[in-house]
Amino acid sequence: MSQPNDRMEEASYPGDPVLSSLPLCSRSQTVPNMAALQQESQEIRDITTPDSLLSDTRETDIKTPDSPGVSVSKTPDSALSERLTNSKSPAPVSYRKQAGLMAWHSVDQESQGIEGITSAWNGMLENENEAMRDRVSDLEKKVHFQNDEITCLKATLADCLRRLNALEVEKDHVEICTTPTHYPTVQNAFQNGHSKIPLRRPLSATTDRNEKASRRISYSSDRERHGSKSNPSPRKSVVYQSNTSLNSDASLSQGTPSASTRHSSSATPRLHSTTSASSTTPRKITGSMGKLHKKWRSTSDFDATPSLSVYKRSNAGSSLSFRSPYSPYGSQQNLDRHLREVSKNPQFSVEEGILRIFIKGRPISLLCPDADRVDYDVDKVNPAPSQKLKVEWVYGYRGRDARANLQLLPTGEMVYFVAAVVVLFNAEEHSQRHYLGHTEDIKCMTVHPNRLIVASGQGPGYYRREGQPHIRVWNSVSLQTLQVLGVGEFKRAISCISFSRTDGGTFIVGVDEAPDHNIVVWDWQKGIKQMESKCSSETVVAVEFHPMEDGSIITCGKGHVNFWQIEPSYTAMSRKTGVLDPRDKPKYFTCLAFSSSGDVITGDSNGNIFVWGRGYNAVTKAMWKVHEGPVFTICVLKDGSIITGGGKDGRVVKFDTMYRPTGQEAQLPEHLGSIRTVSQGIGSQLLLGTTKNTILNGNFELSFQEMMVGHVEEVCALAARPTQSQFLTAGHDRMIHLWDSLSHSVVWSNDVGEQVQSACFSCDGEVIVVGTVTGKWVVLDSRTKEVYGVHQDGAEPISTVKFSPDGSKLALGSRAAIHIYKVEDGYRRYIRMGRCLAQSSFLTHLDWSEDSVHIQANNADKEVLVLTAALCRVVTDSESVRNISWATSECLVSWNTVGIWGEQENTLDINTSAKSNEGALLAIGDDLGRVKLYTHPATQPVSLNHSYTGHSSGVTRVAFMADDTRLLTVGGKDSAVIQWTIE
Repeated sequence: MSQPNDRMEEASYPGDPVLSSLPLCSRSQTVPNMAALQQESQEIRDITTPDSLLSDTRETDIKTPDSPGVSVSKTPDSALSERLTNSKSPAPVSYRKQAGLMAWHSVDQESQGIEGITSAWNGMLENENEAMRDRVSDLEKKVHFQNDEITCLKATLADCLRRLNALEVEKDHVEICTTPTHYPTVQNAFQNGHSKIPLRRPLSATTDRNEKASRRISYSSDRERHGSKSNPSPRKSVVYQSNTSLNSDASLSQGTPSASTRHSSSATPRLHSTTSASSTTPRKITGSMGKLHKKWRSTSDFDATPSLSVYKRSNAGSSLSFRSPYSPYGSQQNLDRHLREVSKNPQFSVEEGILRIFIKGRPISLLCPDADRVDYDVDKVNPAPSQKLKVEWVYGYRGRDARANLQLLPTGEMVYFVAAVVVLFNAEEHSQRHYLGHTEDIKCMTVHPNRLIVASGQGPGYYRREGQPHIRVWNSVSLQTLQVLGVGEFKRAISCISFSRTDGGTFIVGVDEAPDHNIVVWDWQKGIKQMESKCSSETVVAVEFHPMEDGSIITCGKGHVNFWQIEPSYTAMSRKTGVLDPRDKPKYFTCLAFSSSGDVITGDSNGNIFVWGRGYNAVTKAMWKVHEGPVFTICVLKDGSIITGGGKDGRVVKFDTMYRPTGQEAQLPEHLGSIRTVSQGIGSQLLLGTTKNTILNGNFELSFQEMMVGHVEEVCALAARPTQSQFLTAGHDRMIHLWDSLSHSVVWSNDVGEQVQSACFSCDGEVIVVGTVTGKWVVLDSRTKEVYGVHQDGAEPISTVKFSPDGSKLALGSRAAIHIYKVEDGYRRYIRMGRCLAQSSFLTHLDWSEDSVHIQANNADKEVLVLTAALCRVVTDSESVRNISWATSECLVSWNTVGIWGEQENTLDINTSAKSNEGALLAIGDDLGRVKLYTHPATQPVSLNHSYTGHSSGVTRVAFMADDTRLLTVGGKDSAVIQWTIE
């Protein structure tokens, strides 16, 4: 090794402490200081050799292992590189030769170090992210539980205030605060005259005397008030308003009228309107109707055909019967002329003791009893009774054709609807509250995210304003209406509605049943319609806001699932159709729900369940044949598990959060029907609504218990049990239910195998007689349900059955005749006494006289017929029937029911009536679902009343309980039974 030169060049390596620590070298130096290199070899990680360390010196021949036999020149520098390569450094050092110079770098070592650091950093970030996700998930669960607790506390507090208020109302000296408060962003004045929201609104049956009465307080119909004004009647129809009301939305009362040209009164309530109804052209009577005679036959004398002139007088000039040849109505020509010339106002003849009224253009003559004959004044007004009605209990549930209409509120009340009533049922306290703001059939319902506000939508009706389809938003605690949406905008019923979820329930979406099935979005607090679009030409069964995505709406129905996205400005929306293999496409998508992760879950008519991934409009998972038949409902519980209900197999199946069956199932018996809706109850319990209008409560471990039972089809029969607090209902579903009015429960149920049209109890309440639509009538024991006998009288429906007051006879009325039987052997044996045939029109109602001798009957032509029960013959002498006292008042046309027809000739049909057992009250039900309460007897053409709503179809029967403390009504096609208290 040569000696180093005296002349050395200084070299510096700024920024590199390792190279700066190396000894300085001259350009002629060929071998670096090996001792220094060995000493620092453990610290070197990245070395760049400078030009001063490179030199051309002697060469050494070596053989590479890759190329044996090939010689390469190897300088001491290359030897150094080899040594460094074979050293303990973590990575091999690469070298290169360029222009005789060698440069070596630790490139691999640098890349491996960076990869190691990156890997460690990524691992640390992943661990931190995982820990952060766990913490966020725990916090979300805590927030969710706390939100539930806060909602429950709010609801409990509101319920406590309501109960305190109810207690205060019961005390006369406590004044209820009615100072209006400002509900957040809700209009101060609501549509249809709704009052402002009070701080604490009582649930009393009475309200402020100065409060405006609701819209339907009248003895005449709204159709008359808003009808044509042509040919006005000389007597004005004054609509009176009650000074008290059961509910601002439902219970309508009439007070005392103000002074008029015909009558006066000291009390002067406000008038709602003074318009009169128009008259219509009377129906011409042609053919066999010109005779207007009936042929009545008796088993004792079939050849005798007595004259059927109603209330025929012996003197020739009597105007009592318009069927008599001596009457001015004796011929069709005289009848038509008289209808044109005679005034349609009620007329009373003091000499003859006859009151003539017009019902739908037809003249009706009624006999005035001698006790009222002298002092009777047709211009007097029969006052409304001091008693009022209040809904106490509603029996029934609408599950046969409604969806998602059973929910549990934080107050522990389950909310559902039937007819025109939304029921809030507390199972623990066995109590009900009722929202009575609707006027027609309720079709759908949804609950606000705060669980305190409820929205419900109704279908169309008779009334021009109130009967239109609309949505009502109301408070479930105070039962106060907050907003009315869509009046005048919907033409068909609202099929489904939903509140928005991500913004706290600011918006509500609804879909109607119009041909285009329009979808409409409102800002419900402001009452502003944000947007409207055509949804689908096919039926839409469900609409829901997505709970996790802003402005996302999903609809499903016949053959489609649509995904709607609302623009941020909430002025327009776009639609994406769900993508599905045509081979898997069902006829109907019957229900939808959202999983805990935000996936959309749908059930279809084939029993399949599809999962549409969040953010996708395509199916990401399919579960085939979960149910036999359609899947009517899907419910996602708080723990994320999924419950499905079958619409044909009656099964309830549970899945976990990963859509795997848990093995937990329940099967409902056939008589309860299929599953219509499922919702979460208290704790682990489930609430089930069935297609047989039954509500059940329970879980998979325990059996499901019936909470509410109802009729499925039209209810036509109603009878109160004498001396007891029980009553009976029956209908076209062939079921007879015996109810207890105090416990509000079913005593027993029985299937008679025939559609039932009428029913009654025996005088002692131990025997029930049921008339069917096929002419059969069944006798059975009221305690054991034992059938004593099945009888047949013709093939026409038996519209009415009734025992005589002394229990010795039974009368059955059908379209064709009245059949009279003698009762023996404790109401178990029946012997036919005779029958009276009806010729021109079928019979509808009948009453027994108090002495059980005579029967009074009405037919469809509003004729009054009186016959003797023993001979089954019509009584033609009017004087002999003038003073008969009748045990009941079920005949709609009689002296005691004159006032129910009002002053207007075009009054809508009245279906049923009944008087209280004490004889002070008269209740009627009409075609519009209204129940009216009159003072009995209602002998004045102008009789004031209290009017109430609750039924959505014509009221078919009304009946007072034995103690006159309650009134019962059945609504026919709405399948509802309402129990009212008389206060």
